Amino acid sequence: MSTRQLPGSGSVVLGRDEDAGICVPDSSVSRRHAVLHLGPPLRIEDLGSSNGTRVRARHCSAATERLIDVGKSTPARGAAVELSPGDVIYLGAARVVLRQKGGERDAGKDVIVKDDAMRAVYELAQRVANGPINILLLGETGAGKEVLAESIHRASPRASRPLLRLSCVALSESLLESELFGHERGAFTGAVRAKPGLLETAEGGTVFLDEIGELPPSIQAKLLRVIEERKVMRVGGLTPIKIDVRFVSATHRDLEAEVSRGAFRQDLYFRLNGVTLSIPPLRERPGEVAALAQLFAERTANELFPGEASAASVPISPAALAELQRHSWPGNIRELRNVIERAVILANGAPIGPEHLLLSSLADPTRPSHAMPLPARPPQAPPNARAPAPASGSASASASASASASASASASASASASASASASASASASTIARSVPDDAKSAPDGVDPGPTRLRDAMEAHERERIVQALEQCMGNQTRAAALLGISRRTLVERIRVYGLPRPRKA
Repeated sequence: MSTRQLPGSGSVVLGRDEDAGICVPDSSVSRRHAVLHLGPPLRIEDLGSSNGTRVRARHCSAATERLIDVGKSTPARGAAVELSPGDVIYLGAARVVLRQKGGERDAGKDVIVKDDAMRAVYELAQRVANGPINILLLGETGAGKEVLAESIHRASPRASRPLLRLSCVALSESLLESELFGHERGAFTGAVRAKPGLLETAEGGTVFLDEIGELPPSIQAKLLRVIEERKVMRVGGLTPIKIDVRFVSATHRDLEAEVSRGAFRQDLYFRLNGVTLSIPPLRERPGEVAALAQLFAERTANELFPGEASAASVPISPAALAELQRHSWPGNIRELRNVIERAVILANGAPIGPEHLLLSSLADPTRPSHAMPLPARPPQAPPNARAPAPASGSASASASASASASASASASASASASASASASASASASTIARSVPDDAKSAPDGVDPGPTRLRDAMEAHERERIVQALEQCMGNQTRAAALLGISRRTLVERIRVYGLPRPRKA
């Protein structure tokens, strides 16, 4: 393996020819295979090579990576694909890795470890990083599992090899097998050439399987075979291909409970669970909030105001820090980053104050919300009072005045659905949240029909939090799930359980 430093500008030809800017002496590489446009932005263009050019790049909207066929993935033959440091270029069977000078050292600076529990986690991670054993990371969504996985990779003997990030929820089940294991030419319609799987491209490195608890059962069995035999079988292939990778998995689920109910394979769990590292949520690490907030503020300011001296230090007022310390952070570090990025934009160069934070009320029911307030419950009639007869044309089946108002509002919202789908979804979710729970209808006379049992109260509070999150995110379920600190699949399931209308795309 050789290392070449790229010039600051211009173009560099990659190929087998000795006169190429970067000579790649491999029989699968054409004489003039591809050209790197150093930009900015950095791009690669295939020059009509025989075996094609592929790029393993990180997907922009999720913690996963995809293989892109240069030229094939764009409308015009020969069109360039934009690159970033860390991407891997495949020229036929040869591999070229793009690295930013000093990038590995800079990545370590973003790790904030001040809490005693987190120090213990990172110390154990440093010890197990040197071995080949698989590692399982447990923690809530957004708690920092991917950052810990990157630290393990950097501290391991595999640091010079690729780190492959895969999100098990970002790829559909129909594509997951082909992306993970690759396919041979003619394996299915459209497979005009053989394609190596992502696991093959991580040869000698680390594979980070994020949200492993969401892996479909059919893929669980095949992944178990890969871990046991260290071989992959391409779709349509006849001969297994040996691989040398180390698996680091992460999930927010209780995998032991998932194994008990049959949703996750027990043998796969034991294979992945060589060492378990549990990451505490941010609310249990209050000593790290200020340091993380300062890091995110400076990073955001550098992106918004590049080259300005004020971007080097973004002050956060003591009152704002106190607000950040009091918040319970259901979305963990991901929520904190979003709050600080928004605050930097709103502050516009001034010190960040409490008025710039706009903290969500989801984590604290006593915190005032930016959403419309709930209507007050109407006064209850005496136990022996006779209910007035319903007026003609009114909904006589409603349990209370609140429920009747909710029903009519819901019908009105449904009637306007054809005019605006997104407005209908928001209005429907809002009106359902304001209706009386079903359990309240069975309350004894003279007793407030609100939830009287602890479980009912918790469910009512969770339902209200979900509705507020959907309203705040304008019906975007992915953003609402991140705000709540749960996966999108869990949010969809809770919407179904509570009978909330699914927001429709406009």
